Amino acid sequence: MRNDANTPLIIMDGFEISLSRLMDYNDEEIQSINILKDAAATAIYGSRGSNGVIVIVTKQPEIGRLRINAEVGMDFEVPDLNSYNLLNAAEKLELERVLGLYNNTASPNNDVWYKEAYYKRLRDVLSGVDTDWLSKPLRTGVGTHYNLRLEGGSEEFRWSATAAYKKVEGAMKGSSRKNFNGSITLMYNVKNLIFKNYTSYGINRGQESKYGSFSTYVQQQPYNAPYTSDGELVRYFDGFHKMSAKVQNPLYDATLNSFDKNGYNTLTNNFSIEWNPLDGLTMRGQLGISGTDNTSDIFLPAEHSTFTEDDYYESDEGFLRRGRYTYGTGTSYNYTGNLTLSYNKTFRDIHQLYVGVDYSLAESNSTSYQIIAEGFTNADINFLASARQYEKDGSPTGSKSKTRRFGLTGNVNYILDNRYYVDLSFRMDGSSTFGSEKKYAPFWSTGIGWNLHNEAFIKDHFQLANILRLKASYGQTGTQQGSSTGSTTTYKYLTDNKYMNWTGAVLQGWGNPYLTWQKTDEFNVGLEFGLLNGRIKGELDVYTKKTSNLLSYMDIPYSMGFSSYLSNVGEVKNRGWEAALSGYLIRDPHRRINWMVGAQLVYNKNYISKLSEAIKQQTEERVKQDVEIDNLLYEGRPQNAIYAVRSLGIDPSTGKEVFLDKDGNQTDTWSPSDKVFLGSRDPKFRGNANTMFMWKGFTVNMSVGFYWGGQVYNSTLIDRVEVPLSTLQYQNVDARVYYDRWKNPGDVVSFKAFDNTKTRATSRFVMDDNVFEIQSIGLQYRWDSEWLKKHTSVTSITFGMNMSDILHLSTVKMERGTNYPYARNIQGSVKFLF
Repeated sequence: MRNDANTPLIIMDGFEISLSRLMDYNDEEIQSINILKDAAATAIYGSRGSNGVIVIVTKQPEIGRLRINAEVGMDFEVPDLNSYNLLNAAEKLELERVLGLYNNTASPNNDVWYKEAYYKRLRDVLSGVDTDWLSKPLRTGVGTHYNLRLEGGSEEFRWSATAAYKKVEGAMKGSSRKNFNGSITLMYNVKNLIFKNYTSYGINRGQESKYGSFSTYVQQQPYNAPYTSDGELVRYFDGFHKMSAKVQNPLYDATLNSFDKNGYNTLTNNFSIEWNPLDGLTMRGQLGISGTDNTSDIFLPAEHSTFTEDDYYESDEGFLRRGRYTYGTGTSYNYTGNLTLSYNKTFRDIHQLYVGVDYSLAESNSTSYQIIAEGFTNADINFLASARQYEKDGSPTGSKSKTRRFGLTGNVNYILDNRYYVDLSFRMDGSSTFGSEKKYAPFWSTGIGWNLHNEAFIKDHFQLANILRLKASYGQTGTQQGSSTGSTTTYKYLTDNKYMNWTGAVLQGWGNPYLTWQKTDEFNVGLEFGLLNGRIKGELDVYTKKTSNLLSYMDIPYSMGFSSYLSNVGEVKNRGWEAALSGYLIRDPHRRINWMVGAQLVYNKNYISKLSEAIKQQTEERVKQDVEIDNLLYEGRPQNAIYAVRSLGIDPSTGKEVFLDKDGNQTDTWSPSDKVFLGSRDPKFRGNANTMFMWKGFTVNMSVGFYWGGQVYNSTLIDRVEVPLSTLQYQNVDARVYYDRWKNPGDVVSFKAFDNTKTRATSRFVMDDNVFEIQSIGLQYRWDSEWLKKHTSVTSITFGMNMSDILHLSTVKMERGTNYPYARNIQGSVKFLF
């Protein structure tokens, strides 16, 4: 079931942008960021506003003489391996011996091979071999960034130009990302017309590490030395015993002429014109066009372990298919247009009225292709056209899509004597991503507020409050995310198979013509207050949300040609509150000392309030299947619930796990039908706190985050601790395998005895997920003395340093960073204002 709760709409200067585009944007160009969450604020965005809206306003050119802002800085990516606790060489070898992995009494000849392998490894360990594989592909990445902004102009014409370059060196050796963004903003005022044009161009290039996935090094055996005593790189390690296949040293792959590159170029132009023909009447038109080209190139030479460790590539056919080039390319174009008519007027000094109508259109086009070619006999020849053939049983692939959206919005705002206000909005949305019978949907909202601080009885008797406001809103928003793949029946032409010179087609996807928007009805009541002339500020909001028409894949008989199709199946309710409090512990403008603290806390309860009969039946069928963790859906339970069989722990006499069946009876047999609800992955409480201290030119700020009240299924315990015996022959494991697993009768431990049976989903791996993090610490000093202004052309110089991901404390011990290592980021910069 899809709720898309973590994907807000991002609007920059009136135009929608993607999250990846925001991440690559220069922070120095952003003037303000506002997060809209209540129904009255988000309903004007209709089908795109149910998950919240982030509104970003960029800096506008300032009037006056030429101003120049320049920044240069360094960025560090420092790997952190504290969450790993692997066995060293001696521990790993001893564990293998104790478990009898070097004994083969059934075959004396094979037993000799096992003993030979053991004593060879023991000799290496005693001679000092204990390889720290985690450090081999890692480094402290050192990058740089440069920002430049020029602006100036007059009252009639203003302009700004920016350029930003950033190179990030990753914690994995050889990984990097280069990013350039340049923009020009032009603003022209003539009489009652305002023209604005914003053009930006971005280039992004990424390079993945030749060392491959970090998880490969986590699995390496510590008693294998990557280099000989002469310092030469070892290509192959012995298998577990003489007859086992050799394993290629991952460091050898890093010496090959391989690459994994990706990048994109994006061009955006946003134009707007604003006309004020009458006092209070405004007409605004916006047109946005953006295009993106992206490419990816992955080349693996014939000597890469991908081919040397696969028996197929030892055959005559497979040998000629060694070496692979994967090439991808794509383009996307987005067009948006808005026409807005608004009227804003104050009558008799106490009546303020705003009326607005907006009409919008949008279209997105995207095309992508991928080619996989094989057969590169020479590692130095990595040109795609030099391939011998396409991949086995493969051919070029690609996709092409076009979506269109329109919206018509009307909103009214009325304020009486700056004391009472009411907001009304209505929007009709249409989208091509939904079924032919459900392409249009209405959305609406209403909100009211009371500025108590402007009432006489508050002014006269409660003078400490400069802001005291009650507010409430109710409305309906929606989302269309994730719907485009399920509304239309699609076909694929069979160009490689004809019948009587006719080209056939087969179904690719089963469309649902009644697929429609997920809709969210939201009601919230809030209180805002400000005390002691703004020294203390706070806000409290209580809300309830009901999201209906939730999207989920429904199982259908295989005789239909597909296993599932997308449908609207139920509704989910969220209830909770949000509280925020901030204030000045010190506010002394004379001595230029300020110390501010703030905190936010959010409580949310989520549960499924309604399901279709079909999805209920589907859930009952799934619970009988021999599966591990499945996203089972029940009314009255959280949407992201965890279901597993209850466990009584490990029997000290046998080392086997003891279970409870659904009726509460003890059993040693795991059954999928005994799964029960064990908690929600969503925390009940989330929050953050921050503090900022300023003294003259110095500024120190710190931010922390925390959450608690949810559960997590700790898969690390299965993947790295409770592994089968067969896994121990081929990879290293967590130290708890050696110290905390059952070995002898009487052992009171948390993990079962060693065997080759599969560990099933039980309550042993469901844990309370409580986390506290120091998210960032920033230091800054601004030098703007009179001496600097008098003797140089520099107005001010700002020195700054920011560190992120400082500390992570959790009730759950699991490895952080698997395919790519977890790393802390440190940034230093110097900014000049001319």
